Amino acid sequence: MLFTSFAFIFAFLPVVFVGFFVLARIHRGTAAAWLAGASVFFYGWWDVQYVPLLLGSIVLNYTAGYVIARLRDRSPWAKRFLVGSIVANLALLAYYKYANFFLAEIVAPLGGHPPVLNVVLPIGISFFTFTQIAFLVDAWKGKAREYNFVHYLLFVTWFPHLIAGPVLHHGQMMPQLRNPAVYRVRSRNLAIGLVLFTIGISKKLLIADPISVYADPIFTAAASGNAVGFVGGWVGALAYTFQIYFDFSGYSDMAVGLSMLFGVQLPINFNSPYKSVNIIDFWRRWHMTLSQFLRDYLYIPLGGNKHGQIWRYFNLMATMVLGGLWHGANWTFIVWGGLHGAFLCANHAFQWVSRKLGIAGCAPGWLTAPLGVLLTFFMVVIAWVYFRAPNLAAANSIVAAMAGIATPAEWPDVLNEQSALVFIAYLMLSAMIVWLCPNAYELADLVENRIKLEGAGGRHLGAMLCISGAVVCVFLFAASLATTFGTNVNSPFLYFQF
Repeated sequence: MLFTSFAFIFAFLPVVFVGFFVLARIHRGTAAAWLAGASVFFYGWWDVQYVPLLLGSIVLNYTAGYVIARLRDRSPWAKRFLVGSIVANLALLAYYKYANFFLAEIVAPLGGHPPVLNVVLPIGISFFTFTQIAFLVDAWKGKAREYNFVHYLLFVTWFPHLIAGPVLHHGQMMPQLRNPAVYRVRSRNLAIGLVLFTIGISKKLLIADPISVYADPIFTAAASGNAVGFVGGWVGALAYTFQIYFDFSGYSDMAVGLSMLFGVQLPINFNSPYKSVNIIDFWRRWHMTLSQFLRDYLYIPLGGNKHGQIWRYFNLMATMVLGGLWHGANWTFIVWGGLHGAFLCANHAFQWVSRKLGIAGCAPGWLTAPLGVLLTFFMVVIAWVYFRAPNLAAANSIVAAMAGIATPAEWPDVLNEQSALVFIAYLMLSAMIVWLCPNAYELADLVENRIKLEGAGGRHLGAMLCISGAVVCVFLFAASLATTFGTNVNSPFLYFQF
């Protein structure tokens, strides 16, 4: 069930919303159980055969976390139990996500034919696995203090985040579920939630999906061994660069907005990453909760930057390569992670040398900031080619075409005279939104906290803002849904496959 589907918008969401707040007037625990049950139903809508896997994982991790928390100060077995539980989670993830890949990589060089395991990747397994690993570590550190099973079930399965994040921590969700304010309808939450949901659905259906028709043919042609040419390479790369931006940004806005409708605040997971002035800044803005998870539970345990620059670069590379592998069982993801690891190492090395030479901050910001944004964007575009391509050969051919060193190809079929103008219009619109407009959270902060609405004039301005904002939201929502009329196909969000 997609957030963009009629079944979700006009059936699932209203029923769950009304049921939650009606039950909350009777008993808060029952209302939380209702949300947990609805979230499990939401997951089962995709494929009911994996509901037992999800629930089994939740029961085992809840039990493990409870035992670890109780033993941590009294028994050396607590740490062993922690390690064993983390290994079990990673083994489950490895089987479903990487078994076929590693079998092929081991058997193929020996001249054999790898067995086909017919393992189907359960949707969302990476996210609910990482969420629960974080819970186990928090239990070991004494940070996880509440063990209400219904709340834990809801924390893991909460439908706005279950399929594609953000990666939640126990301490971010559980205190909110104890707060009586969550169980009361608030107009502020409804207004912000609906605005964020509308912004998100319009990003997905009005920009990400339409621009994908320019990316897909290029990558398909490259995968088939056809030369795509200089223009085709850049068309495919730029189209996918903006597609994944608005697709994931749209999902993130919708997840936060949906959660806000129920009074629950999710962490912001996306903060205008293409405005980043360097690649370090990019990873503070793109998939922020995953970046924080990799930092806290992989990079720092590996030693971080405590053992000198060389080990810092090694730890960065290891973290990013494993982060790339987390996205999927393909060498393209490993190369993508390796590229970003190399970019981060180069960025840190440049900053270190600049500080040593005393030249850091010498150049004016008005010059370095735009150049930094442009260079960072260029590196991200190149890396996205490997992220999107089905194999390394296709990615290499597109990158070679973009560099102008590939075999020339004809003007790409996807760009006839009319579609070329449409593509340019989409690029210009995307660029304006990415670089010139505030993001959804900046816009909410601007309206709520930075515009003074005092006195009669302020009230008049506030009314005008509310009315104009409502009109814009209704228009965007209607236009977004109009793109799905007459079709039975809803394009899933890109991060659903991870």
